[in-house]
Amino acid sequence: MSSELNVPMGSPAPGVSERTTDGGGMDYRDWVRRSYLELVSSNHHSVQALSWRKLYLSRAKLKASSRTSALLSGFAMVAMVEVQLEMQYSYPRVLLIAFSVCTTVLVAVHLFALLISTCILPNVEAVSNIHNLNSVSESPHERMHYYIELAWGFSTALGILLFLAEVVLLCWIKFLPVDSKKPLSTASPPVEQQYSGWQAALASTIIMVPVGVIFVVFTIHFYRSLVRHKTERHHQEIEELHKIKVQLDGQERGLQTV
Repeated sequence: MSSELNVPMGSPAPGVSERTTDGGGMDYRDWVRRSYLELVSSNHHSVQALSWRKLYLSRAKLKASSRTSALLSGFAMVAMVEVQLEMQYSYPRVLLIAFSVCTTVLVAVHLFALLISTCILPNVEAVSNIHNLNSVSESPHERMHYYIELAWGFSTALGILLFLAEVVLLCWIKFLPVDSKKPLSTASPPVEQQYSGWQAALASTIIMVPVGVIFVVFTIHFYRSLVRHKTERHHQEIEELHKIKVQLDGQERGLQTV
């Protein structure tokens, strides 16, 4: 079969009389050979189109993860630097440890995702800007697929979840010392004024917990929908390849019977 691909399109097939080729017509074997070459070339272009689609998807994921990681890590660093701890107030030790650990892990996760995007994205961009169909094989997006998915997951799923926890911890640190700043009076203050800071921090936590649950559920649902879409797409590609195989087998039988 491979030897037939090297036969020129205009050359007569072996074993065919000169009568059919001198007249300028096309015999059945030439027609089958041309149809075979067109089918193989169309299949080759469809495979290249799939590779280019994967390359553009990887580039879009790297760009989104780099922007998100840079933005959220910058916010976390500013929050850690700008937060003002009250020296006269005795913070719970667990709260301070949780805030420092959450901030450190948040910045580390986003910087790791940013590192992966910064290292891989220039190589993908260099290939995607070349207007050549065969240059897609020079891109490292297929070999670095797991690193790209890791950066995408760290930046979108884990990084945003840690950022939500960071917001809750900041609310507790900012609102807890509110009651301690009030001047002492002979009259006993009302309960609403005495625990206003604690109630504000609790309200932010009550609001953020459903938001975090909805975020986790949406992330799982989105991931399952994406996996289902990829599975259906792979099934369609397998069916298309099966149809191409059936057509090629039929054309091979036609060549053998001639």
